[in-house]
Amino acid sequence: MPNRTDDERRLAELGYKQELNRSWSGFSNFAISFSIISILAGCFTTFAQAWNNGGPIAISIGWPLISVFILIIGFCMSELASAYPTSGGIYWWASKLGGAKAGFYTGWLNLIGLLAVTASIGYFAAVFLNTLIGSISQNYATTFMSGNYLNQQFVLFILIMVLVTVINIFGGHLLAIINNVSVWWHVFGAAAIVGILIFAPSNHQTLEWVYTTQINNSGFSQSSYWVYVLPLGFLLTQYTITGFDASAHLSEETHGAHMAAARGIWQSIFYSAIGGYFLLMALLFAATNTDVINSFDPAVNPYGGGSAIAILFTALGNGALFKLILVITTAGQIFCVNASLTSCSRMMYAFSRDGAVPGGNIWKKVNKHRVPLNAVLVSSLIGVIITLPALWKTSSGAPTAFYAVVSIAVIGLYLAFLIPIYLRWKMADKFTPGQWTLGSKYKWMNVVAVIEIAIISVYFILPFTPTGIPWHKDFNWTAVNYAPILTFGALIILWIWWHLSVKNWFKGPIRNIDQP
Repeated sequence: MPNRTDDERRLAELGYKQELNRSWSGFSNFAISFSIISILAGCFTTFAQAWNNGGPIAISIGWPLISVFILIIGFCMSELASAYPTSGGIYWWASKLGGAKAGFYTGWLNLIGLLAVTASIGYFAAVFLNTLIGSISQNYATTFMSGNYLNQQFVLFILIMVLVTVINIFGGHLLAIINNVSVWWHVFGAAAIVGILIFAPSNHQTLEWVYTTQINNSGFSQSSYWVYVLPLGFLLTQYTITGFDASAHLSEETHGAHMAAARGIWQSIFYSAIGGYFLLMALLFAATNTDVINSFDPAVNPYGGGSAIAILFTALGNGALFKLILVITTAGQIFCVNASLTSCSRMMYAFSRDGAVPGGNIWKKVNKHRVPLNAVLVSSLIGVIITLPALWKTSSGAPTAFYAVVSIAVIGLYLAFLIPIYLRWKMADKFTPGQWTLGSKYKWMNVVAVIEIAIISVYFILPFTPTGIPWHKDFNWTAVNYAPILTFGALIILWIWWHLSVKNWFKGPIRNIDQP
């Protein structure tokens, strides 16, 4: 393993002095991406998206299919991480390969995506925590916040964000330990859930049902199933397996980052894809009472139509095993939001260090623990603010407007990945690879990665329900997918800002190695 001097030398060659505490091992670097992907989070929180938009085949076939494409994206990013092992990696790669303008847009897309994904993970953790507490105490469910579950969830969300913020300000070594623990919690926790769902239910679905059954609860016609409805269900996989850029963002805190960060990216995707598939298949085989699972009537299904919790409830009842699984998944999701805040704050720190964020001199400051404290605090605060739409619900009871935050997380992050991947393909043999390289395989992998990201970005700004279409007879503003408004709105603001001001002063990464 390269010693600290070697790491600092590589960082100096990129123009930066060592300010953060380089205390992370290669395993810890892998652990943070694995924790953010979190099969205990995405596989449960967005399960209903796939169930209602495609059904079992959106999961049994869709998960491995989309996972392969994401792994290709990961391989492309691993090559870049090896060549440029620095915090804010994606933004830095784009700046190096395409200039300041490419870096500016990439950095903001990445930062917006990280802020959104941190918020969405934290909120979904609060949903599961609220369900867990409510299953233990009926008095809590009906009296806390007057029984308004959206208000209950939001209060718990704030408490979770406070908890992970406090953890994040105590230093990189503690975070590394927590992320290491998170890996084993996810491994053994997922294994325990799979075991429970195999042995506890009295009945299971057939293999044929799992791999052939279509469900369309979207409200769109069945004729649009293959070209519209089913791809919307792929959001489950695309949302779950994201955030693996954390390995790049933590490069400046990792020993031997030129190899460790590269491995951390693709290995976190690979092992999450395998573990997630076992977990999802266990849920599908346990989904025998489909009428109740599909129901959106609270009197029939108190846990929401098509949700993973509804499957657990119908398969296990409201007993000890049901509560145990909620404990395992809720804790896994809190590990996940903690890791996500770490990654987001490092991106905020790196982008501010280069002068691209308003108030950058504040957010780039490092405290005595060598942690970017102000970047942690502002990232957490923004996460709470952008989650406010979760306080409003549709006629179905779901905070639909908040799902735009989920879409923004996916679109922002993956578009940020697309830019440097495309620029690397465009450079061809002019690109100087690091020790971890794709060789000539970049020629087709980069192209596949760019096409896949472009396609999913289009689908995830489309309406999720007919009532979200402005000209539909039952149109409702609370059913609108606000992702395109937020995405294009952000891009327009960035475009105006760039042309009116930024292009005159922003020159990309700023060397600080020569500064006192």
